[in-house]
Amino acid sequence: MNRRTFRRAAVPAALALTLGLAACSGSNETTTTGNEGANASDLSGSIAGAGASTQTAAQQAWAAGFNATNPDVTVNYDPVGSGAGREQFLTGGVPFAGSDAYLDEEELTSSEERCAGGSAIDLPVYVSPIAVAYNLPGVEDLQLSPTTLANIFNGTITTWNDPAIAADNPGVTLPATTVNPVHRSDDSGTTENFTDYLHATAPEAWTAEPDGEWPLQTGEAAQGTSGVVQAIGAGEGSIGYADESQVAASALQTASLKVGESWVAPSAEAAATALDSSSRVEGRPEGDIAIEIDRTTTADGAYPLFIVSYAIACTAYEDATQGELVKAYLTYVTSEEGQQAAAENAGSAPISDTLREDITTSLDMIGA
Repeated sequence: MNRRTFRRAAVPAALALTLGLAACSGSNETTTTGNEGANASDLSGSIAGAGASTQTAAQQAWAAGFNATNPDVTVNYDPVGSGAGREQFLTGGVPFAGSDAYLDEEELTSSEERCAGGSAIDLPVYVSPIAVAYNLPGVEDLQLSPTTLANIFNGTITTWNDPAIAADNPGVTLPATTVNPVHRSDDSGTTENFTDYLHATAPEAWTAEPDGEWPLQTGEAAQGTSGVVQAIGAGEGSIGYADESQVAASALQTASLKVGESWVAPSAEAAATALDSSSRVEGRPEGDIAIEIDRTTTADGAYPLFIVSYAIACTAYEDATQGELVKAYLTYVTSEEGQQAAAENAGSAPISDTLREDITTSLDMIGA
């Protein structure tokens, strides 16, 4: 594929979440304040989304929050991966998708038929760092420069006491343990973001173009985000990359990356700082908001290895009710309340007020 757009993440379909049902159950168990009935909407029906596994925890929070004021609406989200989610959306299987990559030109063209004469739009709804997680007992606060990280994953560095790692970590005693780099086996948006970071920051060490499919015959392959996290935890000396929210829920440690002359750990705040250095992709359809991430920023406190994950919707639907429900749901997702719910549940970085205003303008196009 060799593209600069960021695509595809997958987990087994058996892990699909019926978030609307979970939301209804959660709301029944929660003590009410007496205001829910007064604020409840007259919307009813069900909508289904599919896509990026990175959004799983956030989608749980969004479905629950939306259901609190829309008790007659069921929202289902299946974390089958970015590529599969976009495919289901473009073939009419689901009215919205989650994706760690915005639609490419070919997908935008095919969306015209799917979107009843309108067009598909990408809306950035989830911002989260990609953590470099490792399993190396006795070594804390690991630091890795982009070139060192690239050489770990391209197979050049094979032991943890390699001089390059030692140079990044002065005064640290490193074992001679074999390095086991773990990557995604599936076509993954997280992989495309990770390889884009390596390509942009260490081009001499990482010559492969960014791609959702792992481009080299190196390391251990694991299915989905959860598979990568499990594989790292199962093997001493292992290192891999995954959405920080899922790494934080494990016992794994995470490395700080060199940004300019500083070492920066993954955090929602640091990812948000890096996002502020990024720009919009030009030449996109009206209402589409695709972000070109600046991986080489040296802004103070920025962590440029992060994901911007999108909700993908149509500006027109054959079923107007579906369009109304998608619009209402994504309005909640991108609201201050919805973004705070995701931050608390998934550790993501809330979008800015300026970006929210632009997304609101885009959402107003649905059904207009």
